[in-house]
Amino acid sequence: MKTRITEMLGIEHPIIQGGMHYVGFAELAAAVSNAGGLGIITALTQPTPELLAKEIARCRGMTDKPFGVNLTFLPAFAKPPYPEYIRAIIEGGVKVVETAGRNPESVMPYLKAAGIKVIHKCTSVRHSLKAEAIGCDAVSVDGFECGGHPGEDDVPNFILLPRAAEELKIPFVASGGMADGRSLVAALALGAEGINMGTRFIATKEAPVHENVKKAIVAASELDTRLIMRGLRNTERVLNNSGVARVMEIEHEKGASLAITDLIDQIAGVYPRVMIDGDMEAGAWSCGMVAGLIHDVPTVKELIDRIMSEADSLINKRLAGMSAA
Repeated sequence: MKTRITEMLGIEHPIIQGGMHYVGFAELAAAVSNAGGLGIITALTQPTPELLAKEIARCRGMTDKPFGVNLTFLPAFAKPPYPEYIRAIIEGGVKVVETAGRNPESVMPYLKAAGIKVIHKCTSVRHSLKAEAIGCDAVSVDGFECGGHPGEDDVPNFILLPRAAEELKIPFVASGGMADGRSLVAALALGAEGINMGTRFIATKEAPVHENVKKAIVAASELDTRLIMRGLRNTERVLNNSGVARVMEIEHEKGASLAITDLIDQIAGVYPRVMIDGDMEAGAWSCGMVAGLIHDVPTVKELIDRIMSEADSLINKRLAGMSAA
C-alpha cells in the first residue's frame, strides 16, 4: 500500500509504532520495522544520551529498515539534556523523529539540518497547523480515545481526523483507537495517510514488557480506562487499577487546590514497576480505549500482516462490492 507516509518514510506499510515509555526499546522497534512498518525507540526511557546512542546502535544491528526515535519535550520542571539526546539521534544516523509534548520549534533547525523527517504528535487541529508552520514533515493526530495525553479538547477521531484533512497540507497519521484493518481503512477514508499504534503494539510477543501487562490489556474492555490529572490540565488516559483509584480519590479530596506534588507517589517511577516487574496495581500507566479491541498477543509480523490483509479485503471486497451494488 502506497501513501504519502510510506513514500516519505521509505516503509512498506502505513503503520507507525508510537513512542511509549519503557516499551519503545530496540526489540520492538526493530520488529515493527522488519515487518514493514516504522518502529520507534523512546529516547527518554534511556536514562542518558549515551545509553540512547547504544540503543540506536543495538536497533541498527537488528534491522536494516528505517526506524525512528521518539523525543518527548516534558513540562518545564523536568529538564533532560535535550541537546545531548538530539546529538545521539543525529550521530546514530536516525532519519525519522517523532516529537511530542511541548512545541519542538527550538530544535527543528538541528533536526532539519541533519535531514531528519519530523512527525509531531498533536491533539488538535490548531496544534497540527502550528506543527506544519514550524516545518514538521507530518503530524500524528491523536484523538480523545488515545492512551497517554489526549489534550484538553475531548474531540474523538471521527471528528478530529476529517477536520485535520480539511486544514492540513502536510500528511498526517491517525493515532488513538487504532488496532486492526478496520482502523486503517477508516483512517484512510477520513483523510489520514496511515495509522500510529501504541497500546496495540504492547500486546505483541516482541514487546519487552512483563507478561502481566499484555494479559491486562487483553482482559480489559473499552470501559476500563480512566482520565486523570484533568484538574491540572495535563489529562492522561490510563488503565484502571487500585493506584489509579487512589489518584482519583486524591483529586476529589483536593479539588481546586490539587497540585502535581499531591500525586507524585502514584505517578512517579511507576513505569519500571509495571512494565518490568509486572506490578499491575503500582499506579497510573498509559493505555488507550483500544484495549477493548485487543484480544490476542501475536507476533509483530503476524499483527501487521493481518492488518494489511484485513484492509485489503475491506477495500477490494466489502466496500468495492457495496459500490458495485
